[in-house]
Order: sequence, then structure tokens, then C-alpha cells
Amino acid sequence: MPVILIADSGATKCEWCLVEKGKHRKILTQGISPYFLGFEQISALLTKELLPKLAKTVVTHIYFYGTGLYNKDNAAIVKKVLRKTFPGAKTEVQTDLLAAARALCATEKGIACILGTGSNSCYFNGKTIQKNSPGIGYVLGDEGSGAYLGKKVIQYYLYRTFDEELMARFEKRFLVTSAEILDHVYKQPLANRYLASFAIFLAENRGHYMIENIIEDGLNDFFFTHLYKYRESWTLPIHFIGSIAFGFRDVLKELCSVYELELGKVLKAPMKGLIAYHR
Repeated sequence: MPVILIADSGATKCEWCLVEKGKHRKILTQGISPYFLGFEQISALLTKELLPKLAKTVVTHIYFYGTGLYNKDNAAIVKKVLRKTFPGAKTEVQTDLLAAARALCATEKGIACILGTGSNSCYFNGKTIQKNSPGIGYVLGDEGSGAYLGKKVIQYYLYRTFDEELMARFEKRFLVTSAEILDHVYKQPLANRYLASFAIFLAENRGHYMIENIIEDGLNDFFFTHLYKYRESWTLPIHFIGSIAFGFRDVLKELCSVYELELGKVLKAPMKGLIAYHR
């Protein structure tokens, strides 16, 4: 009987799931991004954080999905480490976008979208990704993402566009100065995650017209910039995955209704769908 190990990795954390005899067990480790970690570092991380939690389990199949794997050299590094760590196991290394597509669509055709810290989308034909609207990063793009929405929150605060009530709520919630914000955005690493951390302000203040405008405008930008580019959007269900998608699924439902699109699944994370897919 196969013993399957599935990984869903970002740069900060990696969620693993061991599927054996109809049961599954989740394990968390540090994130594995080949942009930041080399072969030896990834190998050491797996030896220290993952293997002890697997005990003497003999893994037969590994499906690793993660960030930075659009780059073939990066994917090759991860695959090499996994083969060294789990000799004899059948190993597949794929992008986080394919993880989303498989988790959302299984083997059916559909549009799969990621709305988390960043954003992405594709047309999935039930087997492979056939079309992908190009991602140009959080500085120029990532419409509808946490970074995109968080940037709007910061703009409204720094420009004092928020009314007095929201200005006071923001200052009480974040306890940060304008100078500190600008330093984090322009001088510190991982500015996209910093920007995305302000999206929580939107979730905590639903109902205020300024908050609703930011959410709706940000998600509408994703529809217009990306979903409109797929002619399949008008004939297939459109699925979403990620913390932003799940948190603002009511707005996604409304936008799909306005544009006469079929809303499919809206999931917070892909693991449950990946377990079903690989079983």
C-alpha cells in the first residue's frame, strides 16, 4: 500500500501531510524556498525538522508543491534533496499554482486563482495548466492580493484619506509611525509580507464604506486584469484559494454575479484538496 507525503511550502512555513492506510497526519516545518536556501540547507532542514517526526515510516510517493519552483533550476535542487532524503520514493516537484489547480479542480476543467499574500491564476484543463496570466510581482501587480490590499490600507492612512474614526482605529491597531512604515516598505526585506499584514485591518472593520470600497476595488482589479484575459472564464467555474479569497468570499460571490461568471470553490488552503486528489 502506498505511503504518500504531500508538501505545501511557502518561504516561511511548509505544511506536510503523511497519508497512510486511509489516515493522514500533518507536520509543520520551516518554509523551503530555493531562492533563499541551497541544497545543503534544505537537506539539513529536512533531517532536523521532518525526518524525526516520520520515525521509521517508509515513504513511497512524495508530491512537493512550493514557491519559487517556476524556475527549473530551483525545482531541480528541491527534487535532488528529496531523492537524497527519501531514496526509492517516487518524487514529483510542482509549483504552488498547480497545487491550487489540483486542489480546486481535481481532474475537471476550470479557472484556478490564488489570492493570498500574492495573487496568481490559470486555466486548468483537468490535467495541466494551459494558460497563466503573467505575474509581475507585488510592486507592479499582484492585484487582489494581501499585499495589494494592504498597500491600499497604508495609502489611505498616510494620505489621511480615512475618516477620523478609521484613522484612530488604525493607530490603535498597529502602533506604528509613518516613518516606520516607509522604512519597512523601502529599506527592509520581504516588503510584500509587511504590506499584506495590513490587510487584516480590512477584515476587522467590515461594514465601513471606505473599507468595503478598498476590498471591492482591489478584487475587481484582479477580475479585470486577469480573469477577463481567459475566454474560458465565461464557460467554466472560477475557483479561488488563499486567505484573502476565503476571508472576502462574499465579495467574490458578488463580483461573479455582477459579471455573470460561475463561482466555484473557495478554499483557505490547498492541503485538503491535494489529499483527495492524490488518494
